[in-house]
Amino acid sequence: MSKRFEDFMHDNNEEFNEIEPSADLWGKIEAQLNFLDQEQEQPKKREAKTFSLGFVLKVAASVIIVMGVGFGIYIQSQKGAKGVDLAAINPEYAQQQMRYASLVETKLTELKSASKNDPQLYKEFSAEIAKMDSTYKKLNSDLATSPNQERVLRAMIRNLQIQTEVLTQQLNVIEQFNQMKKEQNNETKNI
Repeated sequence: MSKRFEDFMHDNNEEFNEIEPSADLWGKIEAQLNFLDQEQEQPKKREAKTFSLGFVLKVAASVIIVMGVGFGIYIQSQKGAKGVDLAAINPEYAQQQMRYASLVETKLTELKSASKNDPQLYKEFSAEIAKMDSTYKKLNSDLATSPNQERVLRAMIRNLQIQTEVLTQQLNVIEQFNQMKKEQNNETKNI
């Protein structure tokens, strides 16, 4: 300690000794110490958590809803994965659908190769076919949920027939256009 502080304590020692704490102060301190010792000796009891009936019902309802939504998504994915067996609806219509679908693909390939010289014409023709193809795809997606699947299958076949007819006409137009170009080129060469 510093010298000044020690001197101050020594000079004023009598004044410090005059003030004494009350007699019951030590009793209060001792009582608090005893209380703390007793608290530490006793193991703490854990309070049991209780849940209200409303909370339990809300949790149960949430679990049921989540499971229901999950089951619905699973069922939808299974329907989409399976598709519809056309032969089960009508085997004859299924064969027609396959035949026309392959015919449309063949005609599209022919159209693409025939219109290499005129891409603008091909673009216009393919736009028309794309519209019909989107209708066909919508019919195909409606087939699974339709109550009258045979009727939807007939509409799909009719759509493919129309696509085939349109593609045939488009191929004829391109052939006539190319023929006309050849004739003009021959006339120009002859002059």
